[in-house]
Amino acid sequence: MQGFYDRDLYRISREKMVNSQIVARGIKDDKVIQAMLKVPRHLFVEEALRDQAYGDFPLPIGKGQTISQPYIVALMTEALELKGKERVLEVGTGSGYQTAILAEIALWVYTIERDPDLSEKAKKVLLSLGYKNISLKIGDGSLGWPEAAPFDAIIVTAASPQIPQPLVDQLAEGGRIVIPVGDEFSQILVKGIKKDGKLKIQTLEPVRFVKLVGAYGFKE
Repeated sequence: MQGFYDRDLYRISREKMVNSQIVARGIKDDKVIQAMLKVPRHLFVEEALRDQAYGDFPLPIGKGQTISQPYIVALMTEALELKGKERVLEVGTGSGYQTAILAEIALWVYTIERDPDLSEKAKKVLLSLGYKNISLKIGDGSLGWPEAAPFDAIIVTAASPQIPQPLVDQLAEGGRIVIPVGDEFSQILVKGIKKDGKLKIQTLEPVRFVKLVGAYGFKE
């Protein structure tokens, strides 16, 4: 009975999270809302932090990385304008939570993580939840995934001093990229739409992410 009780509590916490943190802040895309209601965020954090999993803040996941605040996950996902048939590149697998949200909506998700331990942990959780439309890779996310390109959408879950050129090159014409751009202390979340080979940039809101380390990101 304890397991059923716990699951019910987490479901209630998820519903509260979506209503108070996401819908109340203006997220309207029903696909995003339904994905956030479905994915068990508590499974992507350490057991000791599960009672905080649905709070309005990021949480540590080890290796100096975090699982993003639920609203930011929803905002970035909505900005990608996913309809369901897209091939999406995610730079920074992290806990795998954002990956799962994308996999609920997109046709296929290609996700890159620099840290092998984080990638392996995320892979285990994603497999346990039954996702079959995710490809994982360990490497420098700022270089993208050229052999799988082009992508209809790209999401970068770490801050970069600029939008890495390889990601622009690997984005399909008409595709969308969402990325935090700035210095290591503060950034602006931006959305780029590729038109005639170049990005038309929109600014979304101020954010603070961990650094994207790589050839086209921050140095070690």
